[in-house]
Amino acid sequence: MISALNELVGLVEEHLGEEPDVPALAATLGTTEYHLRRMFSSLAGMPLSEYVRRRRMTVAAADVVRGEDDLLSIAVRHGYGSTEAFGRAFRTVHGAAPRDVRRDGGPLQTQPQLRFRLTVEGSTPMDTRFADRPAFRLIGHATRVPLIYEGVNPHIQEHIAALPPQEHVRLKSLGDTDPAGLLQVTDDLAQDSPEGTELTYLHGVAVSRDTPAPDDLDAIEVPPGTWAVFRSSGRYPDALQTTWAATASEWFPSNPWRLRPGPSIVAILDRAEDFTTATSELWLPVEPA
Repeated sequence: MISALNELVGLVEEHLGEEPDVPALAATLGTTEYHLRRMFSSLAGMPLSEYVRRRRMTVAAADVVRGEDDLLSIAVRHGYGSTEAFGRAFRTVHGAAPRDVRRDGGPLQTQPQLRFRLTVEGSTPMDTRFADRPAFRLIGHATRVPLIYEGVNPHIQEHIAALPPQEHVRLKSLGDTDPAGLLQVTDDLAQDSPEGTELTYLHGVAVSRDTPAPDDLDAIEVPPGTWAVFRSSGRYPDALQTTWAATASEWFPSNPWRLRPGPSIVAILDRAEDFTTATSELWLPVEPA
């Protein structure tokens, strides 16, 4: 996976003025675009689309400062059809318009070319198991929330807090298959979404495909497949988020599996009364690499 990500970075550099053909590269590497983008986002700390834009604007800034070409020529060279579209992208990255930077020489925010390197990690074994599951459904109360990579997501907290206590009891009584218990489900997340992107969050339970669900509950249909299940314990949500990050930095590069499209599921197995600590399982949909 490390070499695949470096090939992806090289592809971006070769085609800064156009969209890189990520599906074709993924096919030649024997993986999927979905997995490649998800691993890039997890390890780089930004989605591939954001990295491409930053690199384009880093190279474009040199052309702007040199002043040898007009701004429209520079915009077209870097994949933009107008100076307006180029100017918006330029300002987003650098915080100033191209004309101002040409006049003043800055300010500029440079994005270095990424290089992924293998480091010796994994001294702490990851508690992992696999589960082959038939098709099932996730039912509960769903909402749209912004993606937040670190810390507690207050929008999810508000959604859960708005449910009356008896509703949690009712949901738990409806669950009849694994993953067991009350579940935190995220779905409809694009392959390389930046922080703030909206996703579907569902607070609910898993039921068999043929189990009838009450009309007042939302449902997510889950196809059959294999799941990698990662167990974590400690401060919540820190321990869970650390485990989630380690799946990308340590587990997937070391194991012959890749992510497949589907919801990510967190099952809380045990927790402190104030929820400062918890034992949880992270369920990720996977397939052989």
